[in-house]
This record gives sequence, structure tokens and C-alpha cells, in this order.
Amino acid sequence: MGDQVVDHRKISGNKATFSDPRRPWPAGISNMLALKGIDKLYSHQSIAADYVRAGRNVVVATPTASGKTMTYNLPVMEQLLRDPESHALYLFPLKALAQDQLKTFNELAAYLPEDRRPHAAIYDGDTTPYKRKKMRDNPPNVILTNPEMLHLSMLPYHERWMKFLAGLTHIVVDEVHTYRGIMGSNMAMLFRRLLRVCSYYGAEPSFVFSSATVGNPAELCKSLTGLEVTAITESGAASGDRNFVFFNPQVSPYSAAIQLLKAALARGLRTIVYTQSRKMTELISMWVNEKAGDYKDRISAYRAGFLPEERREIEARMSSGELLAVISTSALELGIDIGGLDLCIMVGYPGSVMATLQRGGRVGRSNRESAVVLIGQEDALDQYFMRNPDDFFSRPPECAVLNPYNPVIMERHLICAAAEMTMREDDRLLREAQVRKRVEEMEQDGTLLRNGRGDEIYSKRKRPHREVSLRGSGGTIHIEDADSSQPIGTIDEIRSYSEAHEGAVYIHRGNTYRITEMDLASRTIKAKKERVGYYTRARKNKSTEIIEIYSQKAVFGCVMRFGKLRVTEKITGYEKRASKGGQLLGIVPLDLPPVIFDTQGLWIEISPDLKRKAEDEFIHFMGGIHAVEHAAIGIMPLMVLADRNDLGGISTPMHEQVGGPAVFIYDGMPGGAGLTMQAFDESEQLLKKTLQTISECECELGCPSCVHSPKCGSGNRPIDKAASIFILENIINADSPAASEVNKLDLKPFGEKIEKPVPEPENFGVLDVETRRSAQDVGGWNRADRMGISIAVLYDSRTDQFYDYTQDMIGELAKRLEELDLVIGFNIIGFDYKVLTGVYPYKFKEVPTLDLLKTVHERLGYRLKLDNIAKATLNSAKSADGLKALEWWKEGKLDLITKYCRQDVTVTRDVYLFGKENGYILFTNKEKKKVRLPVNW
Repeated sequence: MGDQVVDHRKISGNKATFSDPRRPWPAGISNMLALKGIDKLYSHQSIAADYVRAGRNVVVATPTASGKTMTYNLPVMEQLLRDPESHALYLFPLKALAQDQLKTFNELAAYLPEDRRPHAAIYDGDTTPYKRKKMRDNPPNVILTNPEMLHLSMLPYHERWMKFLAGLTHIVVDEVHTYRGIMGSNMAMLFRRLLRVCSYYGAEPSFVFSSATVGNPAELCKSLTGLEVTAITESGAASGDRNFVFFNPQVSPYSAAIQLLKAALARGLRTIVYTQSRKMTELISMWVNEKAGDYKDRISAYRAGFLPEERREIEARMSSGELLAVISTSALELGIDIGGLDLCIMVGYPGSVMATLQRGGRVGRSNRESAVVLIGQEDALDQYFMRNPDDFFSRPPECAVLNPYNPVIMERHLICAAAEMTMREDDRLLREAQVRKRVEEMEQDGTLLRNGRGDEIYSKRKRPHREVSLRGSGGTIHIEDADSSQPIGTIDEIRSYSEAHEGAVYIHRGNTYRITEMDLASRTIKAKKERVGYYTRARKNKSTEIIEIYSQKAVFGCVMRFGKLRVTEKITGYEKRASKGGQLLGIVPLDLPPVIFDTQGLWIEISPDLKRKAEDEFIHFMGGIHAVEHAAIGIMPLMVLADRNDLGGISTPMHEQVGGPAVFIYDGMPGGAGLTMQAFDESEQLLKKTLQTISECECELGCPSCVHSPKCGSGNRPIDKAASIFILENIINADSPAASEVNKLDLKPFGEKIEKPVPEPENFGVLDVETRRSAQDVGGWNRADRMGISIAVLYDSRTDQFYDYTQDMIGELAKRLEELDLVIGFNIIGFDYKVLTGVYPYKFKEVPTLDLLKTVHERLGYRLKLDNIAKATLNSAKSADGLKALEWWKEGKLDLITKYCRQDVTVTRDVYLFGKENGYILFTNKEKKKVRLPVNW
């Protein structure tokens, strides 16, 4: 197999370096270390402990198996010995990590005196209600949990956790490099909410982060918390020599993995095989079950979908040496203890230098020599490194990026924060200008409500937490089994359109389902378990609108800009492709509403001269820029910790705002995740590496290793590899555009978006109508045109008079309405105009109208009664109700109906004037609090 090895190099190991902390440990900790056989700490452990003991925020970003747990366990235990009433919160992204770390904590604590031994416990989805209550009432010193439990069970009920939160001194965040992108944006708001609640109970805990080797650990942690964090990146731990092998297979990548695993087993090498998908894990596992012979019982798969107890058993067997090999998805990339290993086989580049080093760091037990084999797949990044291995070894680990102020995610968390505790002007959250600005915007939208005095802000929802998914940005839709109605899983609303539409094939826990029903109204998707011989891929049309330019610059011979984009995606249908070979079996049309979201993105503005030059050379320009878009997205993970699925792109030969051809690349989630922002900073590299990837690919017409995308909405049509090389070479070798071209900031209006502002009305009328018959009498509210009119009252601001109209006078009313600049009412469009239309043939809805109920409903999402608004805003109320007016009509008491109707008109007028003058009205919410609703009347 040697001819398939494209690169092999040995990376020398390191000797351990030790040091003592600045202050000696107290006797309890010193004895514990001595009993454990630890004479000295690694240098990074001592330095980190100094910072933690001083109450500083610190991140330790050192390789796998460098003893990071000691950097937080020792200072936390010292604090617990000093003050048994203090507490620490340990956060882990996976349940298995919490189990692993609880075992480590208890093993350490066992060396402390029994009467002073700290107690730790796990609080997660498997914790029984009885244990949960016990932990709240009498909290352990250390709680090990995950972000979801903090979000759903601790912060919403913080008053029950008062004892624990009031004594919180340390927050330990393990595997912090996983909190990037959308998950990172959610965690940034979650940490801010946690610190806000801690502050309320008088606690100011410090953070201890641990991370894999990442390019920007301090910056990442500062984005997550808003706090200054010191990074410790030099490891003092020893490591053995490590062989790195880049292997470009002549057969399929998984066949190559099986051959290598077979060879490793024959040599007794303890091996871990990392795959990119559950499917690949299952294929290799199938071979193991059929052909592994004597090794069959010493090999196991490990992936999501296994029960917790099954995973614990595999981890224990691996750690003890009973298992010789494990085949895993990324689930075992994180720091779960599975003992020392000799060989790591990666089927496909994991997407980042950081993840490659993290996975490779799992091998090398007792500083023995070890090996890491990277098997290249046909993906663009895999083949780039197979052709350029030196680039991999000279490349620093990528930067983990996130957008802590993603407006979509921030809004959801601010609603949760206001539900947890009333917001006030001096609120900790409002110290950050971006958060304060978003709160003010949410007030205007009616998403957050200010009290009557204006000094407190409330959430309009009591328990909004379950609607926030920490691992996604859109609303969550539930997928359930069509036959049993049992839940299968959840999916982001944005993703559901392309992955869970009717007819889509959906894979979950190794089972194949066909989506039979997508009900967006009830937010549920039905899936039927079926074995099908095909997979599906959505087809879509996309357009992009530039909302705002944040930054711009000349890059070689083009202009590149970065800013806020509005993306519209329309799923037009889906392809059915054979599971084996990927042959197109058919295209099924779909009629789904468009998905519209705002995000961040960069765009390359290509000179119209270059387009003409390409056309003069008979080069397919559209196929070329489409290929550039695909290749740039494929190569972008070289610069940021991202998967190509986190990004989207659009190429167009004529964008009306740009005024010429453009290639857009954007963060594929609402609000953006900061990915394209990082790529914009390295835009020269982006264009160079994209050209290099396309040029060096050995294919003739384009393939998945260069310009084809597995998720292209138009099925990779049109694509022209030669044209993309022509375009990129001409951009890179051209003169820089003039400064006037770069700095033009005038955005052309897009489509028919611009609306003329409505002029201030010089006069207005306020209208209310009382009927002769009830909804029950005429067969429902939808038959309002049959209700008839007992009296209609109009207030006219020109004369400051009230005018009364009986049913036979509605023609006169219509003439007066025509003379007014604006007609105001409460439910006037939904009710009064319908009643009027039934007795007089006139297009009442064409009159300039302001429906106060409609504007309130649009802001709040639910309807309010006029009486509620009037009492809260004006301290006055209606004199009667509609049912009473119907009784009076039957009794012939028209004078009482008129008096009642005039009172309604007066109240409506005064509410309108109050809102117009003050910019808000008041109402009483479900918690019986008087709150403001901003209005723009």
C-alpha cells in the first residue's frame, strides 16, 4: 500500500517540564497529590492554578491528555476546603464527559479527609425528579451539567437554586472550542444570563476554560463571556514521537480504512478509526461483524444513537484494554478517557487542523511512539492537503469564531432573561451597547414590554425557554414517527425546508425515514420508517439583497465587501439519487413558501470588463463564477473553524445593487456566526487558495475535489472549471481598482423594497359601529355583512364634533369618510367595514385607515380588548358592551346605544392621541402588571 502514501513525517515528542505554583498548596491538597504519587505539576498546570487561585479568568489550550483537569480541580478543591459553603459549576458539552469527570473528581477527593471531603454530583436529563429536588434544596459542592440543563432547568428557576448560586465561586467550561458558530452565539448569551443571575445573588464567579489547541483561545472566551481571559497555550506535558501519514487511496476510502485496520489488528496495535458519518461507521462495523474473525469481539463501533449505558460499557472496555479497536464518529474526539492508543486512522480530513490534532492526540500511551493516518476522500479540502501536505504542517490551528451579538439569537435569549428577572436600567446585560440597542429594538417590536413608569422591562412570555435551541438559530420543529407518533428528533426551521420537506429521506440513529407530512403551523413533521434505495437532495433558487456595508477593500483586481445580507431561498423541488453510485432517478417539484433571513456575508464584485473579456474569449462566464463560488466555500474552512455546510453562496452575472457580476458567500444561519467576517480579513489568501485548489486538481472538467458542491441547489449546473481559472487568474493579476470604486457606499434600492413615508394627517376621524344582530343570529363572525346597523358614530377632528348615522344614512357617512385624511377605529378593518359593506355598496377598505387593534396584534402577537388598553392608558373604560347594545336595540333604546357608541369612539380617539403623543400605550398583562406597548401612530 506504500504507493498510496503521499507524505510521511515523524514529529518528535517532548520531555515534560515541571514547576511549582507561586504559593504552596495547603496541607490537604499537598497530601492528596503525594498520595496520588504526584511530586510536581506540569508547568502549564502550575501557571493555570496561579491564575485560578487569584480569582482570574483563564483558558488552558493545550493538547489532548496534557492533564487539563488538574488546572481546575486542584484550585476548586482548595476553595472548597477553605469554605465548605462555596460551590462550583462544571459545564460539559456531552453527558459522557460529565460522567468521566465525576469519576476523576471523586478519585481525587477520596484522598482528602472524610469529614472535609467535597461532594460532587451530575445534574442532567437522566437525573430523577427526586434527586433534582434534593440537589436544589441541599446542593453539592460541585454540580456537573451541560448547557441545555443550565438553560432549561437552572436559570428559569434560579430562585430554587439560590443556595447554590449565592455561593458560586468557579465556573468550569470544558471543551470550549466546541462553542463556536451558532452554538457559540447561543453560549455567549447563556453565559451573560448566568453571570446576571449570579450577580443578583451576590456572586462573582471566575471562569476556568479548557480547550483543544485553537488559534485564538483568549479571544474566543472573551467573546463568550464579555470578560478578559488569560490564555495558557504552552504545554509542559511529555509526549512520544508521532508518525503522521497522508494516504490517498486508489480504492474507496472506507475500503482503505478496513485494509489498514486489518493490518493494525494483526500487529496488536490498539486503534481508533474516526469516520465522517454514521453511515461510514456502520459500513466498517458491518465488515467487522462479517470478516473480522478472531478479532470480532475486540472491536466496537461508537456513535450517537447508542444508549448511554452501551457507550459507558464501550469506554470501560477500551480503557481496560479488552477492546483492541473502536470505530467512531466525532463523538470520541473530545476528552473521554479510553486509555492509551497506538494508532489513529482518520477516514477523511475532519475539517480543521485543530480537529485533526485533537483526534491524533488520542494516541501515544505512556509516551510510546504512535501513528496517525489521514485517508483522503474526494472532498476539496482532503485533496488540497493530499497535494499540499507541507501546508498542513506549517499551518497554525484555526481561529474559532462566533458572533456574540447575533440579533436573532440575542432576541431569544433576552426574552428568556427578562422572564427570569425583571430588567432595569442598571442591568448587567445592558452594559454592552449592542445588547442595549437590541433591547430597545425589541421594545419597539413589542417583544419586550416596559412598565408604566418606564423603569422596568418584562418579557411578554412566562416560560419561553423551551423554544430556544442552543445548537441552532431558527425555531425548532419536532419530527415524529408517522405510525406511533413517538418523537424522533428535532430540526431547525431553516434546515427543515431543505432536509425535511415532504418526500425527503431522513436518517436518524441508523434508521431511514421518508417524510410524509410537513406542518409548519403546528411545527411538526411526520416521518415513516422505510428502507429506500435512494437519497434526496433539495433544489433551490436563491437571491441576495445587500442591507448594509460594514467594510470594504480592494483585493487584487476586484472589490470585496463585507456586510449584512438578506437571503431569500425558494425550494423548487428535490432530486432522488440512487444510494449506490448517486445516479439521478428523478426530480419531484415542491411548492413551499420562501425562506427569508438576514445574515452576514462577503461578496466579490467582478469588473464588467472582465465579463466582456471572458465572453470575447467564448468562455462560459456564469459557469466560471459559479465554480469560483463552490471552490471558495470548499476551501474557506482552511481559514475558520467551519464546515462547508455552515456557509451558503450565490453567484450572479448581474446583481442590481452591485451593478455588475458578483459572487456572494454568507453565513448560512440567521444573524450570522462570524465565519465570513474572519474570511474577509484573509481575502487575499482566500482567492489564492481557491485558484490553487482548482488549478492543481487533476480532473479535466470539474469534480467534488475542486468545483462541485454536494449541496448545490441547481445540481452543479452550470459549472465550468476552465472558466473559473480564467476569472481568478485575471482578478489576481489585474491592477487594483481605483479608490473611488472601492469607497462608493451608495446602495441602490433592491426590487420594490422602498416605500414612501405616509404623510402626517391634517385631519382624522374615529369610527365605531353597533349592530342589530349578533354573530350567533347570522351564522358566525364571518357573516358580519348580515348584522345590520343600529348606529354608527364618527368623530371628526375638523369640527371636534360627533356625528350619528342610522342604517339609512350610511351613504352620507361614506361621503364624510372620503373627506378625511385618516379614519381610525378598533378592529375597524376586521369588523366595522364588513358590517358597513353589507348595507351600502362602497369600498370602505380603500379609505386611508389606521386599525388600532391590528397594530397592537402585529406588535404583541395576540389581541387585546379596548377596555384593557383604556383602563391602563386613560384610567377610563367603556360604558357597556356589545351584548348590552343588542338588548337595547330589541327594546328600541337607540339613545342608549348612541351614548354607548360615542363613549367607545371617545375612548378610541383618546387612546390614539395618547399613543401619538407619547409613542406608547399601556395595557395590563397576564401577570396583572401595567406595561407599555410602543406604537408609531
